Amino acid sequence: MAATIAIGSQSCRLEKWSSRLAHNQKIAGSNPAPATKTPWSRLYDTALWKRLRRHQLAREPLCRFCLVVEDVTEATVVDHMRPHKGNVELFYDPGNLQSLCKPCHDGFKQRIDRGARVAITGVDGYPIEIG
Repeated sequence: MAATIAIGSQSCRLEKWSSRLAHNQKIAGSNPAPATKTPWSRLYDTALWKRLRRHQLAREPLCRFCLVVEDVTEATVVDHMRPHKGNVELFYDPGNLQSLCKPCHDGFKQRIDRGARVAITGVDGYPIEIG
């Protein structure tokens, strides 16, 4: 059964949490594993992807996850809602894209991709499941 992770409604809370985690890892002497290249990493260097990314950010300039809790945050990452794993049709499908801020992409979305259920606290104090 997947775990539920609740995080406060402000994206700055996530950033503070991430900063504390990075600081604690530095103190403990553990370094996060370097990002590995996947066989489909080259797709992100194509002109078609760069155009599609610009179009997505222009069409949806705010982070989709932050908007759920009425937090207005600029989106800087274009994310594939369903992992493409190198499937070119899914990679370039505009209907499979969403705009996220970096903290939401690197935190919430990664946990969702690993199978966790993620909930954030709405402005009314009730949890809202995202993803």
